[in-house]
Amino acid sequence: MSGQSAALATWRRLCRIPGGRWLFSRIVCRKAPYFAGIRPRIMELRPGRAEVRMQKRHAVLNHLGGIHAIAMCNMAELAGGMVTDVTIPGTHRWIPKGMTVDYLQRADSDLRAVAELEFLPALGDSAEIPVTVEVFNANGEAVVRAVIRMWLSRKPGKPAKPDKPGRQA
Repeated sequence: MSGQSAALATWRRLCRIPGGRWLFSRIVCRKAPYFAGIRPRIMELRPGRAEVRMQKRHAVLNHLGGIHAIAMCNMAELAGGMVTDVTIPGTHRWIPKGMTVDYLQRADSDLRAVAELEFLPALGDSAEIPVTVEVFNANGEAVVRAVIRMWLSRKPGKPAKPDKPGRQA
């Protein structure tokens, strides 16, 4: 399991126990505190897919009573980052490089973000990959579609070796 991310190992341990998803979500927010404001709940995490939920509450509303655009961007970035982390090989690290967001309709309910990363290109020392995230309302309708450009680079001191990454084409 040398290629498995620490986040995935922790997820697999915690999601089996009562309250484990809640605890894992809190651990992620402690490591990256800017996500805490949306109070996310990570519901699914595996190579190639991550699902994050967020409740509609006063702290994430805009002046019109819908979920604020930046709260949805934070949710999309969290889902995209988590799927990237658990999909790329352990020899690499990632950071968001840019995000394109389409606001499809008003978001006025609890939300669910789904990030999918179906394949990885052959990774050398670095690469840029797109991660698509869709955010759905309580009726299952897409309210936001984001494409996050993730910059992958080899971790210092991690030589190239045949590692078993998450998914490769």
